[in-house]
Amino acid sequence: MKKTITAIFLLSTIMVSAQNDTNGVERHQFKANLLLTPNLDYEIGVSKNSTIGFNLGTGFAWVEEAFVDETEFGVFLVFSSYYRYYYNFKRRQEKGKNTARNSANYVGVLASYLPGDPIIGDIELEDDYAFAAGPVWGFQRTYWKRLNFGLELGVGFGATENFGTIVPIGNLNLGWIIN
Repeated sequence: MKKTITAIFLLSTIMVSAQNDTNGVERHQFKANLLLTPNLDYEIGVSKNSTIGFNLGTGFAWVEEAFVDETEFGVFLVFSSYYRYYYNFKRRQEKGKNTARNSANYVGVLASYLPGDPIIGDIELEDDYAFAAGPVWGFQRTYWKRLNFGLELGVGFGATENFGTIVPIGNLNLGWIIN
């Protein structure tokens, strides 16, 4: 009987260890980001290291007119979708760092759509919409099981109905994981 209990204990310990070694992305993660530009974010795991996500909220835009010496800004309603590939889960686990709730670095692609004029600010769009898309690098960390911090940087292509240019992409999020 002692050998059976010992074998079950050892087997269950090995199985738990194996599960920790294969940690990957969360299957579903819903966040409310509260700092700077509030938004709601839903991230879906599509493979061990990849997610797709959707974001609805606000975004900040800033335009510097070099020839007129004028600066304009605006807070817009924004819909974004993205793909992320998290590449350092295993290394973070080996160092004893947190990987829960997609706490890792990633590379990906982000696309954002801004319908119309800003909610706040003085930017006046000549067109009915603006669009930006491009590759990004970023990271997100989750502290105390729910507090989420993320930073995302990249360079992409921004366009309206009549104009297109290279634009910087940057997102800073501080929020709360709801599920």
